[in-house]
Amino acid sequence: MEYPSKLIEDAVNEVSKLPGIGKKTALRLVLHLLKRDEDQTELLAQSLTAMRTRVKYCRKCHNLSDHDLCSICASHKRDQSLICVVEDTRDVLAIENTAQFKGLYHVLGGIISPVEGIGPSDLQIDSLIARLQGQEGEQVREIILAISPTMEGDTTAFYLQKKLKPFNLKISTIARGVPIGGDLEYADEVTLGRSILSRIAYE
Repeated sequence: MEYPSKLIEDAVNEVSKLPGIGKKTALRLVLHLLKRDEDQTELLAQSLTAMRTRVKYCRKCHNLSDHDLCSICASHKRDQSLICVVEDTRDVLAIENTAQFKGLYHVLGGIISPVEGIGPSDLQIDSLIARLQGQEGEQVREIILAISPTMEGDTTAFYLQKKLKPFNLKISTIARGVPIGGDLEYADEVTLGRSILSRIAYE
């Protein structure tokens, strides 16, 4: 594609590096920014720079935060006895949006994946063990493994279960089954099978 400006081409190339954005979408976004007032584009650039330079990881749970301790870990309203272990910040956001969980989190920063060269030492597993060994660990009674039900996710959950066994805590996983509003005929065999095995009493 021929661009009328080298500066526009450079901007399109950078924007198209974002996930899910191709060259056409990138060009549309760049042209949109050119139409906006210059101060609005400056605000966007400043907010992106501030985000990149000032956002940090919570020293306790490794969630993204503006401060050393994230708002969830700093809240006195959260249940200190529950820790939900997740893969990344997107999972924290998804669970928080349900407004059903009032405990704390621990973000692993990924899952074990030998194919991608990611082992246990590359994840925030040692820091989870350190949390349980510290003063906070005395309050914890349950660890919830909220990890995606993939082969890598199950491998990670199995590894964590072995590492957590000496602490004599209740270790649970999120329920897996047929989604509400879904038809049984369209459910895959593994999901349907797990739904049968994890059946609950009808009330």
